[in-house]
Amino acid sequence: MTDKAMPLDDIRVVDMTHVWFGPWCTMMLAYMGAEVIRVEPPWGGIDRLSQSGVFGGVPYTFHHLNLNKKDVTLNTKNEEGLEILKELIKKSDIVVQNMSVGAMERMGLGYDVLKELKPDIIYAALSGFGQTGPYKDRKSYAMIAEAMSSHTRLTGDGVDPEGPPIEMAQAYGDIGPGTMAAFAIVSALRHRDRTGEGQMLDLAQLDIMTSFNTAITLWQLGQMTPEEMRKKSPGGGIGGLFKAKDGEWVRIGAYSPNAVDTMRKLFDDDEFNKEKLEKYVTEHTSKEVVDLLVEARLPVAPIYQTKDTCADPHLAAREMFVEIEHPKAGKYKAINFPFKMSKTQPEIQSPAPLLGQDNKYVICDLLGKSEEFYEELKKKGVISWT
Repeated sequence: MTDKAMPLDDIRVVDMTHVWFGPWCTMMLAYMGAEVIRVEPPWGGIDRLSQSGVFGGVPYTFHHLNLNKKDVTLNTKNEEGLEILKELIKKSDIVVQNMSVGAMERMGLGYDVLKELKPDIIYAALSGFGQTGPYKDRKSYAMIAEAMSSHTRLTGDGVDPEGPPIEMAQAYGDIGPGTMAAFAIVSALRHRDRTGEGQMLDLAQLDIMTSFNTAITLWQLGQMTPEEMRKKSPGGGIGGLFKAKDGEWVRIGAYSPNAVDTMRKLFDDDEFNKEKLEKYVTEHTSKEVVDLLVEARLPVAPIYQTKDTCADPHLAAREMFVEIEHPKAGKYKAINFPFKMSKTQPEIQSPAPLLGQDNKYVICDLLGKSEEFYEELKKKGVISWT
């Protein structure tokens, strides 16, 4: 860990998010140097709860999504707690939340109120369907956005066009929109740098997942699905998922004309095709297949399970895993920030926070309250005992 200057090290974020969509967004900001203060009730946010995959009292997803953050507990149903939150917002640059539409307004923290507290505030409202439109009050998770943006149907079509839809692994309906939300916030900061103006950002999972889907443009232009396009104009490449002799799988993707020519020269067969490639793979181990095609400079990869990804030497050389220590979960190798910057490389500065671990810092140091006031808040249940 270093103390080098970072792009957002003069920015403070009030993080009122939970689960995946919002926390991923705010963690991106924290990696870039922003002081991200997670705000949750004294009893803890819902993303601290799980019946499985729990390490150090919280699920693995909480560890994954909340690196580099501070944590304060506030009972905002209590008038004192709400006032403290407002004081924190006055001293901050950004507010991010992914509650149900209307929840902030019911708390008395709509954008009109936030602007009064801090005229140049950047307010990011993350939701499933946006703050407007006929679906705005619907509940959503990643898989809901994936379903309605056609990703789920298209994933199934890639396996069997006549079969059922198949959900995407993990929660890319959260992670993708969360990344875009961070980009939107940084863009709004750039606008504020130039004009002094804050603004509200309305970020919807469905909008963003739709924007990721190139098949939507195919439909708008040609009124056809990718499967219909493939039937009408079969591609000339050679590739796919193939099971090797040792039971392991490989992914091969020779799709450009040059790659196809290379493949056919490699096997000394001008008629070499997908069926012949599949036969070759079944007669060799996955390592033999990968080694041969890598040597020929053709796109190929073994199909990894998570344990294989964690053991991969290339990822190790790229320093994609770094050992950190959580006060309750102990030492483990966390996933490092995924791109390299020559001047301002983001680093893991701290593990996911304990509940209310920074209460005293926020109440006393940041807001300037007395030790007596702080202790009284604990007694009243406005903040957690830490």
